[in-house]
Amino acid sequence: MNQTNPRRKITSLLELFLVSIRLGFTSFGGPIAHLGYFHEEYVRRRKWMDEKSYADLVALAQFLPGPASSQVGIGIGVMRAGVLGGIISFLGFTLPSVVALILFALLLKGFDVGTAGWIHGLKIVAVAVVAHAIMGMSKNLTPDIKRKAIALFALVGTLVWQTAFTQVGVILLAALLGFLLYKQPEESEETSSQFPIAKRISVICLALFFSLLFLLPILREITGSYWVAMFDSFYRAGSLVFGGGHVVLPLLEQEFVPTGWLSEASFLAGYGATQAVPGPLFTFAAYLGTVMNGWLGGLVATGAIFLPAFLLILGALPFWDSLRNNPKIKGAILGVNAAVVGILISAFYFPIWTSSILAPVDFALASILFSMLAYWKLPPWIIVVSGAVGGSLLAMIQ
Repeated sequence: MNQTNPRRKITSLLELFLVSIRLGFTSFGGPIAHLGYFHEEYVRRRKWMDEKSYADLVALAQFLPGPASSQVGIGIGVMRAGVLGGIISFLGFTLPSVVALILFALLLKGFDVGTAGWIHGLKIVAVAVVAHAIMGMSKNLTPDIKRKAIALFALVGTLVWQTAFTQVGVILLAALLGFLLYKQPEESEETSSQFPIAKRISVICLALFFSLLFLLPILREITGSYWVAMFDSFYRAGSLVFGGGHVVLPLLEQEFVPTGWLSEASFLAGYGATQAVPGPLFTFAAYLGTVMNGWLGGLVATGAIFLPAFLLILGALPFWDSLRNNPKIKGAILGVNAAVVGILISAFYFPIWTSSILAPVDFALASILFSMLAYWKLPPWIIVVSGAVGGSLLAMIQ
């Protein structure tokens, strides 16, 4: 019995890793597409969890800041094989894109990214991708006039006051507005589910999450360490992003471009390349860390930006029922989600549009790429390749 259980656990972990790494190699299309792949693989095909448990897990991931699809993957791993299963599931889903983006960043160091035509094409890809994200998110997250007003407030606030703390303040105010405006949201059936996490472990994870969020900036000032500063910046970005990977762009841009840690051209080129790889968009951090400090910087940045997702999903699982069935909490979530749309539109204008659309032909290429993505439903990697080729052609004829 004692030999069988460890062997069975190892077999379960190995199976989980193989399934998740296959998803990591094949899951293109962003977080919503990832959730569809997960549902097909884990719920319909393997029947590792039922429809209701999966829906509850997705709802929790949407409620928390951080990469929703990664948090769902972690949660599935936890429910399958405990905390170690969550780690294994995360590694499998994330490693392919992390390795690809670290290699891309290392290769990019030998090029003049400020003048290369294909790099400019990748920046135009970012215009098309974020415009498409805005279309989908605004339809779902700002359906009424009150939420449109909250999104407008977030848009104006983040454009006019561009500081490191603006996004945090906007999100907090949006939560307050949602709390006040949606005290009695539409009635929905209360649901409950059980997740295999001890509350003691959850409390430790939540305490660690908040401790790092508040102590890392202090430690950064006291030590003056480059590595502490980098870890703090990525950890804070991973802690404060609501709405998925696209929204992490303005937080990371404000952290690293104005400070001179990397150029705007390098930043946007990496964002464009991230669209070409499968897996979570948060692996953009692997590219940024590598550009700033080699492959080790890429690994540190990846760990820092995903650590909040781990701590929050493990910390929130046992308490999810009481949170999701509280109408006041629901209202606050509606406000935060609306603000996410405004923040994304702000990032779309600056730095994406202002740094990428420099001439009428740039707008023409962006329009073609957007149509390929939004209307012709072509895979993202085709959009990226087309953007790089188009940028090279534009550089030759200009």
